[in-house]
Amino acid sequence: MDVDVVVAGAGPVGLMLACELRLAGVSVLVLERKAEPDHALRAGAMGARSINAPSADAFHRRGLLEAVREAALWWYEPDPEALRAARSAAESRTGAPRDRRADAEQDRAALLTTPDTPTFAGHFAGIPIRADRLDPADRVLAGHTLGGGAISQLALEEILSRRAASLGVEIRRGTPLTGLEADADGVNVLAGGEVVRAGWLAGCDGGRSTVRALAGFAFPGTDGEFVGRQAMVELAGPARLPVGDWVRTAAGAYVHGPVPGRVHTVEYGQVHDRDTPVTAEEMRASLLRVSGVDVEIAEVLVGTRYTDATRQAATYRRGRVLLAGDAAHIHSPAGGQGLNLGIGDAMNLGWKLAATVRGWAPDDLLDTYTAERHPVGAWVQGWSDAQSALGRVDARTAALRKVMGELLDTTCGATYVLKQISGIGRGYDLPGDHPLIGLPAPDLSLPDGTRLAEHCRTGRALLVTGEDDRDLPALAGSWANRMTVITAKPGPSMLVRPDGHIAWAADGVPDPASAEGALRTWLGAPEPRI
Repeated sequence: MDVDVVVAGAGPVGLMLACELRLAGVSVLVLERKAEPDHALRAGAMGARSINAPSADAFHRRGLLEAVREAALWWYEPDPEALRAARSAAESRTGAPRDRRADAEQDRAALLTTPDTPTFAGHFAGIPIRADRLDPADRVLAGHTLGGGAISQLALEEILSRRAASLGVEIRRGTPLTGLEADADGVNVLAGGEVVRAGWLAGCDGGRSTVRALAGFAFPGTDGEFVGRQAMVELAGPARLPVGDWVRTAAGAYVHGPVPGRVHTVEYGQVHDRDTPVTAEEMRASLLRVSGVDVEIAEVLVGTRYTDATRQAATYRRGRVLLAGDAAHIHSPAGGQGLNLGIGDAMNLGWKLAATVRGWAPDDLLDTYTAERHPVGAWVQGWSDAQSALGRVDARTAALRKVMGELLDTTCGATYVLKQISGIGRGYDLPGDHPLIGLPAPDLSLPDGTRLAEHCRTGRALLVTGEDDRDLPALAGSWANRMTVITAKPGPSMLVRPDGHIAWAADGVPDPASAEGALRTWLGAPEPRI
C-alpha cells in the first residue's frame, strides 16, 4: 500500500478531511487537478463563502477559528446584552407607527455593507433577519457565542493548506485523478500517469466529480430552473449602474456590488453552459434583460455561471470509495450552505475513516457517515430550494415573500429561521435517551482553567466526568489510546466524539455498563490489558 487514503480535491473540504485524517495518524495524499489555486474566482467578493455555526465550531475545536476570523471578509459575533438592548430600543420607540417590513427592506443595503452591526443577523432568500427581532432568552441562541461570517475561499484554502503542511499531508497540485479501480482491499488510483495504491479514496472534487462518475455513484435530483451569472468587469459607464443592493424586476434580479465592478444577475428559464467563458456581450445582454439598462462592458476580468440544480448521491460510500462536499451533493447557492455542508462532511468522515484504517473501528462505524450526513444534506437542499423558489418574480411569489417578511419580523419567526439556517444547535439522531445525545458538546469551562474545545485539538474522543467520579476514569483506561478523560464541574457525564458531538450522556451517578456500551459502540473494543 502506497498510502492509507487518497483525497481527490484540494478545496476546503478535501483539505479539511486530509487534516482530520492526518491528525489521527493516517497517511494521506491529496491530488488536485489545478496547478495553482484559482485566485480570480476564489478571492475577495467573487470567492466569498459563508461560515455558519457548525463550521465555526469545527474550526474552534481544531484551533483554527482565530485564523479564520482574521482572514474573514466580515464576522458577526452575537452579544446577548446588545441584542436585548437593541430589541428594547426598537420596542420603546415613540411617534408615528412604523412599517417594520419596509424598514427592514430599506435598511438591507446599509446592513449588508456593515453586517457586523448588531442590527443584521442574516437573511432568508434576501429577506433580512434583524437581530433586534431575535429572542434574547432563547437558550440555543444564547449558548452560541462564536458567531459566523464570510471568508474568501482562497483565504480559507490557504489556512487549511498551512495546517495540512504542518501535519505532514502531501499535496500534489496539477495532478488530476483520471482513473480508478477499486477492490475489496483498496483502490488503484491513476493520476499524473502514475498508479497509486491506496486503502481508501475520498472524492472531494466538486459538483462535477470525476471520482463520483468513475466509481458509479447514482446522483439523482433535479435540473436547475435559473441561471446566475457573476463577474468582475470593467464598466465603460459605471454611473449608469449604481453600486447597491439586489434589485428584483419582472425579468429576474441583479446587483452591482458590494464592490465596484462586481455584477451579478439571476434569470429564470435561461440556457446554462458552464464550459464556455463568460463574455462581455453575455453579461451586457443579461444585465439589459433584467435591469433595462444597457451598460457597456469593456472587459470581463473573471466570470462564472451557476444554477439551482439539486442532486444528491444515493449513498456516500461504495466499498472503498467515499464522497464528501459538492461531490456528494449540489444545490442552489441560496443561503450559502455549500461550504458548511462540506466541512460537516469532513468532520464526520475524518475520524470514522481514520478509525477504520487504524483497525479499532466497530464494524458498522463507517456506514454511519452516510446515515448521519445524508439527511443533513437533504435538509439543506430543501431549505436552499425554498429560498430559490422565493427568488421568482411572479405575483404569487411576491405575495409569498411579503408573508415571509412578516414572519421574519416576529420574534418567533426570526429566531426559528435564524437557528435553522445558521445550524445552531443542530445534531444527529443517535441512539440513547438523554436529550444531549447527538448535539454538539458545549465549550465547558473546566476546573483547571481550560475549556473543553482546547482538548478537542488532538482529534481524540473525550470522556467528561465529574470530580468525584471514580468508575468512569477507571473504565476509560481500556480506551486510553483513542480517548482523553476530562474532569468537569458538576453536570452530566458525556462521551464526546472526535467531531464534537455527544455520543452518550448521563445525569447524576453514571451507570458504568451504559458508559461501556457507548464506548464499544463508538470507539470499538477495548485494548487488551496486559
